[in-house]
Amino acid sequence: MKGRIGPFLYALSLLLLPEGADAHPHVWVAVRSEVVFAADGKIAGVRHAWEFDEMYSAYAVQGLGKNGKPPTPEELAPLAQTNVESLAEFEFFTFAKQNSAKLAFKPPENVSLEANEKKIVTLRFFLPLANPVSAKKPFSFQVYDPTYFVAFDLEKKNPVTLAQAPAGCSLSLVEPAPLLATDNQKLSEAFFQNMSPGSDFGMKLATRAIVACP
Repeated sequence: MKGRIGPFLYALSLLLLPEGADAHPHVWVAVRSEVVFAADGKIAGVRHAWEFDEMYSAYAVQGLGKNGKPPTPEELAPLAQTNVESLAEFEFFTFAKQNSAKLAFKPPENVSLEANEKKIVTLRFFLPLANPVSAKKPFSFQVYDPTYFVAFDLEKKNPVTLAQAPAGCSLSLVEPAPLLATDNQKLSEAFFQNMSPGSDFGMKLATRAIVACP
């Protein structure tokens, strides 16, 4: 593939190549998220900060930066926009529910991409709900790739927080159940490449964040 396409599109395209890597996952992302409340007390959306692994970061910043220094946010801005545009096809890997019903998101806002002194890149964006919801009924979300091509893991310390939440709101994290032995036996590249659409395997490995308010 030519040009500076979004890293997610680049990585996902490797699935089509026979010489691609021989085991899932191929990309690792450390996730930190904020559930953002509006002034009226409703949940407005989710703010993400996704830190990519070293190899993936190296691909993203190649050719950028001067005198060996990391590229600036301004240099990375076009790539940040390309990233989120490509992520739309995958629902931004963010799946929210309330009353067992799937909630829709609008296009992301406040998108930025930054590189630290080690040239590790972090993608930041706010994902607004299409229709803000009251948290008096539990609201939950998970971040995962259904195909497990990209492994999303929550940061170890305070991975999910609440922003501007009304008094009394609570947050809990529900860890995924351990994979069954039969599932572990399936974890081969052939299994993932032959995975049927809608199998949602990544959901089995994703932590669920649950928010509730009195």
